[in-house]
Amino acid sequence: MSEKKEASVWEGFKAFLMRGNVVDLAVAVVIGAAFTNIVNSVVKGVINPLVGAIGTKNLDSYRSCLKDPCRVAADGTVTDGVVIMWGSVLGATLTFVITAAVVYFLMVLPMAKYLARVEARRRAKEGAQEVIEVTELEVLKEIRDELVAQRGAGRNER
Repeated sequence: MSEKKEASVWEGFKAFLMRGNVVDLAVAVVIGAAFTNIVNSVVKGVINPLVGAIGTKNLDSYRSCLKDPCRVAADGTVTDGVVIMWGSVLGATLTFVITAAVVYFLMVLPMAKYLARVEARRRAKEGAQEVIEVTELEVLKEIRDELVAQRGAGRNER
């Protein structure tokens, strides 16, 4: 009995792994991890210099002191006071917005347009099939009516 149960557990695990959505999720995680490097490079190479034109290139240096005296060590840890590090929040928000924009404009939007075209082609094909079926039905009805008319005319002639 235990061998049978082990086999069923193994079969269930195998079926779980072979599901399409598990594989899709694994691919998404790998692509997402690789994509993070691109987004971080865009933020460090483009966004931070643009912000640096106004102030500093490192958004992490933007902070406000909530309770004096505020002292921050060289490694960025707060030694005294209460510091709100709003620059790092701004940097993370910009990274998120850039990531979302790239994913939407380069992946979601083109895929949605492609699927809409495929659906439109499928509907057009179905519509053409319905027209063909309707015209065939009309022709068959006309043939039936003609045969009925011929039979009725043949009976009247006798």
